[in-house]
Amino acid sequence: MKTIDKKTVEKVAHLARLKLDDKELELYSGQLASILLYISKLNEIDTANVIPTSHALATLKNVFRKDCLKRSLTPDEALENAPSKEGDFFKVPQIIEGK
Repeated sequence: MKTIDKKTVEKVAHLARLKLDDKELELYSGQLASILLYISKLNEIDTANVIPTSHALATLKNVFRKDCLKRSLTPDEALENAPSKEGDFFKVPQIIEGK
């Protein structure tokens, strides 16, 4: 089983736009490694005679509502509580850095 090291946690934190200090990187890499070790124990279970299921409750059924037209929000109503807007759009800070 592959383990989670500090470098992997650092890469995932970067992708998630999280700033972690060395203490947090050490802590999270240890915690994630423990979780993966615990989960890997499931590989030891013999599941050869277990019927695959899509859900733990066999009696559970999807409940679909009737698909009918109804009034939608106007752009002004949708943007009423927006902290920042531009025209008919929500305005959000840029998160992707350009090159």
